[in-house]
Amino acid sequence: MKPETRLAQWLMASVFIVMGGYRLWQALQGAPTSNATLGFSAAEFVLGVLIAAGWRLRLMALLAAALMLVDAGMSHKFWLLKGAEQGAQLLHFMKNIGFVGGLLLLASVATGKRR
Repeated sequence: MKPETRLAQWLMASVFIVMGGYRLWQALQGAPTSNATLGFSAAEFVLGVLIAAGWRLRLMALLAAALMLVDAGMSHKFWLLKGAEQGAQLLHFMKNIGFVGGLLLLASVATGKRR
């Protein structure tokens, strides 16, 4: 894999590692957190580690893309809002969609070799 592709892989993985890890850390510090959020955050963290490590990269990138697509639709419902709030949620929605595109590109360049 080209160095720039490997860097992109690690940068995309870092989003899952940092955000999943952050929510888990917050829960450990006593922040009220639902069991669903804990489970999602743990899965997100592990997914990020697996992407960073390159383990079954094509499959993990496709799984992450599906996760981000669902998150975009469930978390950033800009179509229900008005004004500045709508613009802010549209921005987050489109960032997720762009990230889905990056994960699909990563899946398309991932080799079939196992690590």
